[in-house]
Amino acid sequence: MLQLSTPAALLDLTRLRRNIETMQSRMTVLGVKLRPHVKTSKCLEVVLRQIAAGASGITVSTLKEAEQFFAAGISDILYAVGMAAVKLPQVRALRDQGCDLKIIVDSVEAAQAIVDFGREHRHIFEVWLELDTDGHRAGLKPDGDELIAVGRTLHEGGMVLGGVMTHAGASYELNTPEALAAMAEQERSRCVLAAERLRAATLPCPNVSVGSTPTALSAKHLEGVTEVRAGVYVFHDLVMTNIGVASMDDVALSVLTTVIGHQKEKGWALVDAGWMAMSRDRGTQKQTHDYGYGQVCDLNCVPVDGYIVEGANQEHGIIARVGGIDGDIAKRFPVGTQLRILPNHACATAAQFPEYVALDSAKDVVTWPRFGGW
Repeated sequence: MLQLSTPAALLDLTRLRRNIETMQSRMTVLGVKLRPHVKTSKCLEVVLRQIAAGASGITVSTLKEAEQFFAAGISDILYAVGMAAVKLPQVRALRDQGCDLKIIVDSVEAAQAIVDFGREHRHIFEVWLELDTDGHRAGLKPDGDELIAVGRTLHEGGMVLGGVMTHAGASYELNTPEALAAMAEQERSRCVLAAERLRAATLPCPNVSVGSTPTALSAKHLEGVTEVRAGVYVFHDLVMTNIGVASMDDVALSVLTTVIGHQKEKGWALVDAGWMAMSRDRGTQKQTHDYGYGQVCDLNCVPVDGYIVEGANQEHGIIARVGGIDGDIAKRFPVGTQLRILPNHACATAAQFPEYVALDSAKDVVTWPRFGGW
């Protein structure tokens, strides 16, 4: 039994290293840079290992991430959330300190706001254009007129037009190698199309950036792409196992929890990891296998087949057998038993904790801080 207060976020360092090496090797073979999305870990110790393996720059989802990692010596940063004008002073402050911080837009209005602020404050921002290559979320249409209009607004307004970027979030809805490879090619080809259209309009487009863990691990080639921005690969999770790009043996993040009671007639074991530990993310609910709030594993992180965190209150998790009541659950999981729960969505579960407990094969325990907020 680990002598840790529960719930606790555990990192399996053997799996973590393997995940980092697998993705970096794949990007090297495909001939592109890897700019990992660090929103998954928000942890310097993890990110330094990604950079040591060969990653070039990082992607962030908050300006606090940019501030924290720049303070730690990482300067090549892409802020991959559409820019709101109210954040421009914070971006400018980081850039004035020497941070090579890039921002993104997907409309003429947002581009013009950057131009206006830049002119007023005599600052030249580097701006990339966000593309919608799968109808999943935000972004400009690669074949639309607004793409050129936004690019021209920035370029003629004195800003640096740094490139195009996209994220094939729709890949999370797929689960066959053929469908994933097709989505990866759609992501690549449409992003390259946008870059070619900008260049044909005499606008610069040095960077062509794509990225999601499923497409990064499924792409047949990445011709015309300069970098990939995968993120959750570093930990993996149950959503990734359902998609088919990872196995449970690849999931590096788990939540250590303790059995605190039972409802024998219901076949429940109660644990001290509720949704405040696991998060409310039910990302597997619409996939081929619904893991509830997480897959139950023993203390060595071996899955206990058929048992999931079926329900969750704020500080209580409910472990039950899938498909029927286990009348012997109190014997199977006595009070005081420690278990590890694999998460649906690693980013969301990690966000519930201020630190990771990093475990290596020698069973040495080290604490790595992480941060949250914006």
